[in-house]
Amino acid sequence: MYLNCHTGFSFKYGTLPVQSLFDEAKRCGIHKLALTEINNTASFFEMLRLCETNRTTETGLTQFGKEPYQLDIAIGVEFRTGNELLYIALAKNNEGFEEINRLLSFHNREGKPFELRGPISKNIFVIYPFGKIYPEHLSENEFVGVRGHELTAFSLHPSRKEFLHKFVALHPVTLLRPERIKKENEKDRIVYRDHNAHRLLRCIANNTLLSKLPEHEQARKEEFMLTEKNLKKVFESFPELIDHAAFVLDQCSIECRMGEDKNRKSYLKNKEEDLAYLRNETLKGYRSRYGEDQKYWISHIEKELRIIKEKEFTAYYLIAYDLISFAKEKGYDFVGRGSGANSTVAYCLGITNVDPIELNLYFERFLNEERTSPPDFDIDFSWDNRDAIYEYIFDRYGYDHVCLLGTHVTYKAKSILRELGKVFGLPKEEIEDLVESRKIKNAGRDHISHKVYAYAEYIVQKELPANISIHAGGVLITEKPVYAYTATELPPKGLPVSHFEMHSAEDFGIYKFDILSQRGLGHIKETVKHVKRNKGIDVNVHRFSDFKKDEKIKELLRHSKAMGCFYVESPAMRMLLEKLKCDDYLTLVAASSIIRPGVASSGMMKAYIERYHLHQKGLKHPTTHPIMDEIMPDTFGVMVYQEDVIKVAHQFAGLTLTEADVFRRGMSGKYRSREEFQRVQEKFFSNCKKIGYDQNVIDQVWKEIESFAGYSFAKGHSASYAVESYQSLFLKAHYPLEFMVGVINNFGGFYRTEFYFHEARMNGARIEAPCVNQSDHLTTIYDDQIYIGFIHIKSLEAKIAKHIADERNAHGYYKNLENFMNRTPGIGLEQLRILIRIGAFRFTGKTKQQLLWEAMLYINHSKTKPTTTINLFDTTPKEYPLPALKRNPQEDAFDEIELLGFPLCNPFDLLATSFYGNTAALDLKNQKGKEVRLVGYVVTTKDTRTKKNEPMCFGTFYDVAGEFFDTVHFPDITYRYPFRGRGFYEVKGKVTEDFGVFTIEVSYMNKLPMINKMNLPNEHHSTSGPLLAGRGNP
Repeated sequence: MYLNCHTGFSFKYGTLPVQSLFDEAKRCGIHKLALTEINNTASFFEMLRLCETNRTTETGLTQFGKEPYQLDIAIGVEFRTGNELLYIALAKNNEGFEEINRLLSFHNREGKPFELRGPISKNIFVIYPFGKIYPEHLSENEFVGVRGHELTAFSLHPSRKEFLHKFVALHPVTLLRPERIKKENEKDRIVYRDHNAHRLLRCIANNTLLSKLPEHEQARKEEFMLTEKNLKKVFESFPELIDHAAFVLDQCSIECRMGEDKNRKSYLKNKEEDLAYLRNETLKGYRSRYGEDQKYWISHIEKELRIIKEKEFTAYYLIAYDLISFAKEKGYDFVGRGSGANSTVAYCLGITNVDPIELNLYFERFLNEERTSPPDFDIDFSWDNRDAIYEYIFDRYGYDHVCLLGTHVTYKAKSILRELGKVFGLPKEEIEDLVESRKIKNAGRDHISHKVYAYAEYIVQKELPANISIHAGGVLITEKPVYAYTATELPPKGLPVSHFEMHSAEDFGIYKFDILSQRGLGHIKETVKHVKRNKGIDVNVHRFSDFKKDEKIKELLRHSKAMGCFYVESPAMRMLLEKLKCDDYLTLVAASSIIRPGVASSGMMKAYIERYHLHQKGLKHPTTHPIMDEIMPDTFGVMVYQEDVIKVAHQFAGLTLTEADVFRRGMSGKYRSREEFQRVQEKFFSNCKKIGYDQNVIDQVWKEIESFAGYSFAKGHSASYAVESYQSLFLKAHYPLEFMVGVINNFGGFYRTEFYFHEARMNGARIEAPCVNQSDHLTTIYDDQIYIGFIHIKSLEAKIAKHIADERNAHGYYKNLENFMNRTPGIGLEQLRILIRIGAFRFTGKTKQQLLWEAMLYINHSKTKPTTTINLFDTTPKEYPLPALKRNPQEDAFDEIELLGFPLCNPFDLLATSFYGNTAALDLKNQKGKEVRLVGYVVTTKDTRTKKNEPMCFGTFYDVAGEFFDTVHFPDITYRYPFRGRGFYEVKGKVTEDFGVFTIEVSYMNKLPMINKMNLPNEHHSTSGPLLAGRGNP
């Protein structure tokens, strides 16, 4: 009977979470409905999952506890242009669903409006809104829907009697039923809160004020689910309409089972060929990795190959192998990680460079006899190569069978507060005040602000999706066309994206390949090129076994001099490495997982560091329970890796491996509310009690699991990251200047670009401003001179930036400003001013003022000069007499700040005071427990919250000598002395020490002014020379 049900996936329209629609159907005793989202199919898998799991669980029992509740769904799409309902298309069968998906995908891809007439197909029912089409023009599978409020008009319709069979009851479900508010001695009040939320979402969709939202843009208040009895009552004057709707609904049936493998079945012609090919390629790789010794083949490979065959994961492995083979052929660097890095077969195939045997990786994390889904293969490519990998996948496996994985973006507190503030017409300043306010319920707020907060909270709690986006790297390759399961979007990326997200894909047997991009591989690739060009050395970054013994790398790790290095450069990681005195691979592997949020916040990071140091001294460490030490001896009984959850659940609590994996997945967040996770959680506690563990031990183990499992890495994943970190560390240790240029040119590092130039300078580089005769579009290096690339100059047009180097490379150096202008067609005075002010013509020996005069004279002369033919021979440029003009060096620094975002001199040269503190960053180790004052140039800050939800922050600065130091700002100090943007701060506080790492616990902080640009003297104090950049002739 219900032919038109929406959830929140009818974006900015529906207000029902998928679970709520299911619950409403159950409450009303409805056993079949049609799910018809507006222009998408995003909710289909999740609703299907609820229907299927409900049939097989105790929660599916009716209120009488005798029979499970059963809900069947039909699937379709409500096609709209803007807010105009064109028609509803319902799939009669799987073929119809695919046809609907193809139709919707075609329009998304081409950007064309929908046809006014629905698809004519034997596999699809089409229902038009009342008044859109004459019933006598309808084909066999087309109908007209009549809503309750349209019954009067329907009763007067001239074709009603003759074509009654073409009309169906249409009662849309968009909202949760209204709430009845009861108060003593007062009449019950009906509150349409969901309808109010719907109206607010419609305002956001239309970018309009609530007071100006048209009626036709809104759903009607009565669009909520009724019991069958009440629905029939609505249509009691024309009961045939209900019968016709039921007839249509009964004809619709979709088959799509959970967990049934829907991925590409074979890589070659058939499964037998696949198995033979996998075994053969694995054997080749085994000999390359392990030699002729067969002991690992028997103990590891044979077992893996058997399970891969039994679980029918062969094609999954071979497709991953195909992708990395293509990458190798093209010379693309990559890193294979994820739980697939625990696979020895994957190691032999070269999908990962982490040896699971050497690291004793937990086999059952990625593959076991009870697992139904294949391991995760996360393959990282350089950011500038990933699109080529995507293109290969779509070309190789077919556009009909490949799509990117979607993700659902839900409303977050700050964004929805801003949107609702605009809907209610609040001024921008007041909106920002609401957003930044920490207290949601504030008695001092006016009633409008209270409404904004109340409905923001209501929408966020519902976890309503705002739109479909793209998963970070998921790619799906299916046996049937992807349209058998989903329609696709075509976002700016230009490749089709599924409407469902990762968890739904896994539930229904569609497993992703994670094809990810990162900047770290780009750093490495480009550094190798710079070393070859600058030093004539061919660098091999794949000598990992040698890197592990490299003393220079060990030194960088011990002293955490890893700025620019992949995954180990952040202040938090820098401090962790120092606390561990890390100088070996295995400790770095552990650190790569320990740094994750859950491990740190749970207290397990501190426990690991304490136990690590006790172990180094040969002392015993405290333990939660001896079994925990037996399970995790390498990490001293502390859960560090994702698979540790499986180990503890299986070996400590006695869960099966299948249950343990459900347990692990449940910790990720979304699965935690699912019934299967709740059952496994209950079994964890009951098993522990049966085994006889003390309740305090059980609670402590559970606390450790709960606090970190959703954020942790698999050990193989951490190990893969650590390999790449070692490659970065090797390059920085031996070729620091070329490495920093590689980091700068690939962007995307943890710090702003300014600080990578600073790091290069600290390693002996001379940083030069852009020069038309030396710089390229990107930053370049000549010996120890680094020339900033034109890409860093704000407001310089990209076409001019590119032309400068191209023209110079083609026709030689520029002789002077006039020669440059003659060879740069279309350049105007504003672009010339930018290049002059940044010092790009300093090779001429003229001041910036002289060059600006020269540019203006040339431009003015060009405007009055008649058009002539191009000179065949280079002529001597005319020299203009110009006045002698003086300039203060600090003026250049302010030009650089404006055009680059930072000065090339030591920033402390611009400080209005000559006081830099009573100590230095390098001397903090000698000031433990003492109060110090230190002036720092802020590098980065991190806001966080205490366990009491109070704001606090951490700071990183460098001092006048360019050395980093760190600060901690507790809530009271954060409130009294907040950071106020970039620049210099005087910091006062006590020096504290934690495992050999020294920080300043701030008690006072003040932002210091720079010198006044308008009052520059002829000369100004200058700090120590090493940080000063060259601005002279190259």
